[in-house]
Parts: sequence; C-alpha cells; structure tokens
Amino acid sequence: MPNQFPPIGLRTDSHDRNPAIRLFGRRLFVDQTVPELLLEFLLVASSQKRIGIEEQSLSAIFPDMALLRSWQSGRGLEYAPKARLNLKLFAFLGASKLDTRHATHRQHYRDLIRDIGSPKHLSQGALSADEILKTLENLFLGFQNVGGQRTWCAASFLPIVREVIADESIWRETAARASGVDSWERAIDYFSHTQQLFLARSGALLYLQILNALSQDQENIQAWADKAGLSLEQRESSPAELHGALEHALNSVLDACPATVGRLAEFLDTGVDSETAKKTDIQSGTNKPRFASCGWCPEESWPEGLLFAVELLRLCEAVIDPIERLEMLEIACAMQVLRNLCAQSARYVSPTVRAEGDIGPLKYVWAFSDPAGDQAVIKQISRRNVNAVQRLIHDAVRHPDLHIGLAYLTDRDLKRLTDDMDKRYGYKLFLTIAKRIGLIVPKRGAGARFVVNEKILRFLLLSVLRPGERVTYDTFKKLLLAHYGIAVDDTDLASSCEWSGTSRLTTLGGKADEWLIKMLNASGVLIRLSDSCSLVKNPFDSEEASS
Repeated sequence: MPNQFPPIGLRTDSHDRNPAIRLFGRRLFVDQTVPELLLEFLLVASSQKRIGIEEQSLSAIFPDMALLRSWQSGRGLEYAPKARLNLKLFAFLGASKLDTRHATHRQHYRDLIRDIGSPKHLSQGALSADEILKTLENLFLGFQNVGGQRTWCAASFLPIVREVIADESIWRETAARASGVDSWERAIDYFSHTQQLFLARSGALLYLQILNALSQDQENIQAWADKAGLSLEQRESSPAELHGALEHALNSVLDACPATVGRLAEFLDTGVDSETAKKTDIQSGTNKPRFASCGWCPEESWPEGLLFAVELLRLCEAVIDPIERLEMLEIACAMQVLRNLCAQSARYVSPTVRAEGDIGPLKYVWAFSDPAGDQAVIKQISRRNVNAVQRLIHDAVRHPDLHIGLAYLTDRDLKRLTDDMDKRYGYKLFLTIAKRIGLIVPKRGAGARFVVNEKILRFLLLSVLRPGERVTYDTFKKLLLAHYGIAVDDTDLASSCEWSGTSRLTTLGGKADEWLIKMLNASGVLIRLSDSCSLVKNPFDSEEASS
C-alpha cells in the first residue's frame, strides 16, 4: 500500500477504505470539473495554511523548505479558505434560476445594492448609482467560471485575482425550509462549506504532489531526471530553487490582473457587510480562521509532482495572454490527474512482455492518432491503447494490498464499493477528464482514441519546452514521451502495441507523425533546417514578445 504524504494515517471510514483512494490519494473525483481543479489548487495556494494545529499560520504560496524537510507524522496540511458569499450574491444572484433564490437571499441582495449604492460609497457623476452597480454586476458576472446551472453560491469565478478565489458553499435548502429561516443572519448558518461536492480535494491533492516533490533530495531528483532523459535547469532540479521560482511565478499569475479589480471584489464582499465574512470564514465559537483539510497523496508519486511543478513554472513564465494562461493551467491540472492515474497504476500492475526502455520513464504509453482519423491502422492502435489504459487502472485498484482490512464487508457492500471505485475514482475518471479536454474523442460512443487539438498542442509546447527554448523535432517527441507518455511516431507506436497487449507492428510506413509535423508547422513553431532535420521552438519568451 502506498505511503502517504503527508503521513496523516488512513481513515477506515467511507473515504480511505476505497482501494482507489488508497492508491491515488484523497482524492481524485469524477464530479470535479477541469476549471475547478485549478480553482481549488489556487485556493489552497493563496489561502493561509498551517501544518497540524500549530498556532502559526503560513501566508506564502508554499510552506518553507525547512518545514517540508521536517514534516512530522500525523500532522496534515490545512488551509483557511474564504467563502466570499456577498461577492457571489452580488455577481450571480441576478443570473441564477428563479427557484434557487431563497427569500432571505433576495432581501440581502437588495440590502447590499442599497448600501453599496448610497452616496457614502458611490459619488454622483455622469453615471447614476444604478448604472454603476449594473456595470459592476456585469463585470464580475463576466468572470463566472463554472456553476451556471447551480445555486448562485455554488458557482465560482475565473481565478483572475486572489480576491475572487472562493471556497465551495452549498445552500442547505431543505434544512432551511424546515427551520423556517426568515433572515439573512439565520440563513448564514445553513450554508455548508464542508461537503466538498464540487471542490472535492482534487486540486488540494495536486498541490500536495508539488510539496511532495519539493521535499525530495536534489540527488534523487537529478538521478531520476537524467534517467528519464530530461534536461532540467538547475532551478528546475534543485528543490530549493524550484520552490522559490514557482512561488514567485504563481504570485505573478495571481497579481497579473489590475489591482483595482481585486480592491473592488474585496469592497463588494466586505465593504458594507463585514459580518457575513466573519461568520463564514471564522471557526464557530472562536476568533480563529476556519481551516479545511487537504488530505494526502502517495509519497511514491513525487516524479509526477516534479514534472507538474516544472510544467507550471514554464506556463507561468511564458509571455502569453493572462486569460489564455489560466486556460493552459487548467489543462495542466487535468493532464496531471491523467498522468497520475496512469503512472501510479503502472507501479501496481506487473508489466507484460515488453522492453522496459521502450515505454518511457512513466512506464505507460498513450498512443496518439491523427486528429482527422485518416490513418486507419494508427487509429486502431490508439483505440486499443485507450482500452489498455483503462484496463491498467482497472487492474491496479484491484491489487490485493489495497484491499487489506476490507474482509468485514459483505459481498453486496464490496460490489457497491468496487462499482463506486471504478466510476468515481478509477478508469472512468480517466476517460471522463480526457474527453473533457479533448484528449480523447469521440465524447460519446465507441471507438475512443487519443488525439491532439490546437489548444492541447499549444499546451504541450509551452509545458515541455522553456520559454525561448528550441530543440530538434526528435528531441521534442522524446520529451512528450518523458513528460506524458505520449507516443506519436512509428517507433513509439510500435512499442505501444506491445504495451497494449498486441503484436508489435513494424509496417507503419514512417508517416505516423505527419499530422504532428503539419500542426507544428501551421502553428509557426517548426523551423526546417533540412529535409531530415527540424527544430521546434517555444517562442513565448520576453525577447520574442518585445521584438
């Protein structure tokens, strides 16, 4: 059974008794959307944190290196998220479904509008108070990320600035109706911030994977990177330097939006009603912040955490539009979940007849086909590979060590647990997320296969190459295999056949990756030196942007 990071111990209740959670950590969850993976990751990063129940809280993006190197057993990471109910009410109530607007919510919204629009807060000018308020409401509604079909409090903002990053809030309508809630002061007690239905700890688990990687010795990191064929810079292979560089990079992402937007968000949330924030962000009966637990990740998955940290650093430092950067970071979180599911599963499933060096350092392979599907043989290889990946995860969560201590379950309960394991935390989770980002098509129906669209290709370029870096096309393909297990050419696709449990094909014709060459060329990142040699360049550095 995997060791935990941090070592907080397994819970034998409905959480850690699930073999999939024991394998992948607490927890990767199918109902968490791709945007909410990044949102929760940044929520943990931007919130106050503490290790165990220490009085001292940590305000930085990451705990310092001394704490990471001296983490004590039994002490988990906790963070203090803000609910930002007033800001959500102001921005989302008007666009929410009528049947989700409780009378107390509507009344508090009217009170907020009245107080914010008073002469004390809004000076009279060319625009009336109503026009200004409507403009502000449209501004923040335009930053809505997910949750358009949910109750207003369960929606979330695009994390353009740290002042709009908020915790999940669930309105307990049935309980409120039964209690006859008739005022906002009473209604506040019927918002739950602990159910974690949408922010289900997946983003927190990704955050822990980075901490896990940063806690490793540099010698181990360098040895693994060398074996994997990764040419990491000193600041990418040194935990201390990577810690500082990534913290600075994430802060720059959170500060990229004009500060006025953050100040407006803070004013709308607490400027005229600070009591709501106090009641939702403070632990009941105390004056201390309300902390939530991060859970844990498998300690042995630190290589994936290292790759994730390096890729985030490169994405944050690329000179691209801030909104596009957030889209790339969302894909990075999704790809990290997919990579973690496969790499961790590969550690618990015995390899079949295949050469160990042929499938890359992650010990799994994704066989990609041309997006148009014109190459029938390659398409079939990719389809079989998708099935093999699902089988890998399916078999891994059934490893006997992961089922230790479950003998007390009846056959019926064990069947229910197994079905839940596959559907919510296992191979169906992989398939769902891959389809959401367009890595697997079609979204419905048979014949699922791996493909690359323009957005994913842009992400791959930005994540495997540093801004301004150029490498040969062959090196670029090797980096795709090392980072993500992606196979695109004849050699790697032939190896993927064996990995997938079929015969190795040697008659692919040498044109399996023509589609990738055409896409790179169309994107303007392929530099042809000769018929036999081309370079791939990441042009999104400061020098390129200023030229």
